[in-house]
Amino acid sequence: QVQLVESGGGLVQAGGSLQLSCAASGRTFSSYAMGWFRQAPGKEREFVARISSSGISLYYSDSVKGRFTIARDNAKNTVFLQMNSLKPEDTAVYYCAADRGRIISYQANSYDYWGQGTQVTVSS
Repeated sequence: QVQLVESGGGLVQAGGSLQLSCAASGRTFSSYAMGWFRQAPGKEREFVARISSSGISLYYSDSVKGRFTIARDNAKNTVFLQMNSLKPEDTAVYYCAADRGRIISYQANSYDYWGQGTQVTVSS
């Protein structure tokens, strides 16, 4: 069992930056791949970024590639999402999720544990 708690969301102007954090409980954090997803009002939850359990392999959606960076600190059981050059269309609730599997997946239903989400609002 893994419990995830996101933090770091807020209101920022377009072009600004935010860093989201996701703190995980449990001693098996380093065995999970971690992902960030987001969900805007009236839209489906969409993949943002994924990092392998070791932190070596990184994956991004085309909409955030070059602007967002995912990272993890296994010693601190934490995964981060650095978001730069934010746009109004990045406004959403952001969720972190843990995946026990080894197959790379961008689908939300492949992830086993979820946080409660943190709101990110980008004003124009």
